[in-house]
Amino acid sequence: MASAKVESCVIYQHEIVRPLANFSPSLWGDLFTSVSIDNQVIEFYAKEIEALKEEVRNMIEAGDRNMAEMLNLIDNIQRLGISYHFQTEIEQQIRNFYNANNPSIESDDLHTVALYFRLLRQHGHDISSGIFHIFRDNDGKFKNSLKGDAKGLLSLYEASHLRTHGEDILDEALVFTTTHLESIASNLSSPIKEQVEHALEQCLQRGIPRVEARRYISIYEQYESKNDSLLKLAKLDFNLLQMLHRKELCELSRWWKELDLVSKLSYARDRVVECYFWTLGVYFEPQYSRARIMLAKTIAMISVIDDTYDSYGIVDELAIFTDAIERWDINEVNRLPDYMKICYKALLDLYNEYEEELRQQRRSFAVHYAKETMKEIIRSYNIEAKWFIEGYMPPFGDYMANGLITSTYYLLAATSFVGMTSAPKEAFDWLMKKPKIQVANVTICRVIDDIATYEIEKKRGQSATGIECYMKEYEVSEEEAMEEFSNIAENAWKDINGECVKEKLVSMEIIKRVVNLSRLIYVVYKHNQDGYTHPEKVLKPLITALLVDSFNVLA
Repeated sequence: MASAKVESCVIYQHEIVRPLANFSPSLWGDLFTSVSIDNQVIEFYAKEIEALKEEVRNMIEAGDRNMAEMLNLIDNIQRLGISYHFQTEIEQQIRNFYNANNPSIESDDLHTVALYFRLLRQHGHDISSGIFHIFRDNDGKFKNSLKGDAKGLLSLYEASHLRTHGEDILDEALVFTTTHLESIASNLSSPIKEQVEHALEQCLQRGIPRVEARRYISIYEQYESKNDSLLKLAKLDFNLLQMLHRKELCELSRWWKELDLVSKLSYARDRVVECYFWTLGVYFEPQYSRARIMLAKTIAMISVIDDTYDSYGIVDELAIFTDAIERWDINEVNRLPDYMKICYKALLDLYNEYEEELRQQRRSFAVHYAKETMKEIIRSYNIEAKWFIEGYMPPFGDYMANGLITSTYYLLAATSFVGMTSAPKEAFDWLMKKPKIQVANVTICRVIDDIATYEIEKKRGQSATGIECYMKEYEVSEEEAMEEFSNIAENAWKDINGECVKEKLVSMEIIKRVVNLSRLIYVVYKHNQDGYTHPEKVLKPLITALLVDSFNVLA
């Protein structure tokens, strides 16, 4: 019956009833369409930063610090968002720790051991979780004496989020630390109280690095033991980078305004600022400036295409559009309905722009991969749209196979490499083979998205949702399906953690982009909220913190 209705829609154009979604307008107006930057301020910041960098570099290379002091120094540098200035020096220190036959095993300080473990794993070293056995009693449970050690519990809590499959001791550590941190949090004094409360809400391993750095600067400032040079460098560097980020967003906003897709395609979400925020989560460092702009433009474009399939198009139109994308030829535009012509031309123009820019860098090979993942997602969008329009509920396996692609994360991971001059052809080839870490990444995106959007999709009458498919196939309740999806995400995180410490075919610089994409979905869709479609509660404060509010560095 559904197909017959669609056919009549094509014959009698005035009878078309489209599944139009009612998205809220952009929150930002023209806030980011112009930017005013004082070059004298930039010069002042740059000069101050260079002097402070030299001071901090000397701190890292100094031979008079014991292991605990060096671990804490490195941790603070990383959490303040300035470690990209000192990658070589930090890597050398971490390598020294790793090669020193696990000296931390001899320590009975929980904070130091947990920090040692976390830092080594974050840097890709396969350190054994067995180093935590000394903190357990003869019965195998964590010692009661640890329950009042807020600093140690917090470090073990953060370390436990880097666990891999089969690490029961870290599974137990997470339960133990969560329980006891929750019970003591209200009795702690500032600033560790704020740090504990935030960690329980958002662990470090799954947080967006730039967001976490912004927050940590304010917390670190409250500690009496803070290093003034580190703090000043973090604030100056944040402000200087914010100027660059605002400049990029201004360029992006002008491009978006000139395209004018929002007024031409009224069914689409106007989320270009949120698209840019997404790219800041993937990489915030200055060397990735062009990569951010390219990725943000692609996200903005795929968002419009997603809405075309999800919220507006009918079966026949979408089939033609899918075929036109497959052919990737501007002459195909004549086959399309008028509203699709706008979107199709904008997409092909964008990729032509990428090819032209990358040709000058001798990196035009990257665009091929970007196109292939774009074609792949379009095919899967079409399958998903047919399911929805025809009211078909696929088997769960079929849903997931298609849903991993429509999650957008195969497309976005490949596109994130396009503007990275440090991403060779081999990195794309590795990604196209869908390695375990990338499958885990798209799995997290798919199931977390499904949990967050389930209620909205149910109201729209969408039967082919992941939750519905799972409930039907396994004859379980909504609550049980939700719990299973959460378990799938947890297992995928363990896959990611495990892959990060194995022998790698690509650099950690490449792998970080994949991990950061998982972090983004975890934050943006937190508490079952679709923070991208409805950015008021989730993303607005984060975007304001990163792109509007700066630090007072004169105080």
